[in-house]
Amino acid sequence: MASDFSQLPLSTTLLDNLTTLGYLRMTPIQEQSLPPILKGRDLIAQAQTGSGKTLAFGLGVLTHLHVKTFRIQALLICPTRELASQVAAELRRMARTMHNIKVLELCGGTPMKKQVHSLSHEAHIIVGTPGRLLAHLERGTLSLEHLKTLVLDEADRMLDMGFYDDIAAIIGHAPTPRQTLLFSATFSEDIRTLAERFLHEAVEIDINETVPPAQIEQHFYRCNNTERHDALLKVLEHYQKARIMIFCNTKIACDTVAAALCYNDIDALAIHSDLEQFDRNETLILFANGSCSILVATDVAARGLDIDRVDLVINYELPHDNEVYTHRIGRTGRAGKEGISVSLCQDDEPLLQQITPQTLRALETLPQCHTYTLRAAMTTLFIGGGKKEKLRPGDIVGALTASADITADAIGDITVFDDYTYVALQKPLANTALKLLQEYPVKGRMFRVRHVHL
Repeated sequence: MASDFSQLPLSTTLLDNLTTLGYLRMTPIQEQSLPPILKGRDLIAQAQTGSGKTLAFGLGVLTHLHVKTFRIQALLICPTRELASQVAAELRRMARTMHNIKVLELCGGTPMKKQVHSLSHEAHIIVGTPGRLLAHLERGTLSLEHLKTLVLDEADRMLDMGFYDDIAAIIGHAPTPRQTLLFSATFSEDIRTLAERFLHEAVEIDINETVPPAQIEQHFYRCNNTERHDALLKVLEHYQKARIMIFCNTKIACDTVAAALCYNDIDALAIHSDLEQFDRNETLILFANGSCSILVATDVAARGLDIDRVDLVINYELPHDNEVYTHRIGRTGRAGKEGISVSLCQDDEPLLQQITPQTLRALETLPQCHTYTLRAAMTTLFIGGGKKEKLRPGDIVGALTASADITADAIGDITVFDDYTYVALQKPLANTALKLLQEYPVKGRMFRVRHVHL
């Protein structure tokens, strides 16, 4: 059984908050990495999404902070804005019982002027993406003079995205000595080169997580390349799941698969590194709020995304690496729930020998249910106002339920950004809701409103 956090040299404030948050036992990555982290050692650790790595490096960062010194003491570099936001939110939860800890996000997609203003008021912890962090350093609006801890989260993904030079330039602005923590899903040669250059006598942690969780039911079906799309339709018809992720090996394949599914009246969206940040955010919101049934993704785009309740993962193409395969199917079967993964493959694919002793099944063994449809139950409205206009979810719910035609249970997720808001609604009520918001004010103001189309 894993150890509990009380065995670590953590403050009573942190320990009490961990208990309140429901963190009672350490995960393997926490159990092995926290002792050297708390001793101030450099660390290179292999850790998948969902392994508990954020809590591990977060506890180290918070433990080493001098709270009364209102200077930037920790810098956490993440590959994407979404992951940076998740990491910052988790740090704030962990630090909520500590007095006056300020965590600031510096990512692309937010005006520089606003970030410069926030930096002028100082912060303890910065969480950001490489491009925006380097831009602030080069402009002199960000100083790392007092930095004590540097964290590289999902370092392999940052290298895949071409950020090596940016990372090197950022670290060039950091003082020595410092503590450097590097977390990566894989230990490639590039990662080891990065670690050798920027880490000092690092402790290496390698958690063997290449075995998929037992609650994931894995299936493998034989098909050649010319049959792959028809095979995908047969799989979707048979398993009849509401939230599905399909993985492809290339961006072109992602776009092709998503377009083909939409042609067959199946709600699907593609996500890959060519998407602009706004489109990427919108795609994730539509999938998360139930307005899109299927997300077709590359491995690079899917890394760092915290997506709950994926019922089925389909490998449209098998990856070339066992760790990547495990990472893909680990999107389902989370939090102790059962999940299903389906892989479409040929007999001679080398990865098959590593991941399953089973023989491939024929697609003809799948009984079909032709009444099944993958049209999403929800649709989404875009409102041209957000936090800057003091817009809150309750304001929108109040405006929509002012009419007897819409009840609160017909309204889904409401996601409010600085300048705009997304509202999910049951599809039959979308036009009614659109008309209401176009004709009546919300919080005393009229906002631009439109349907978000797939």
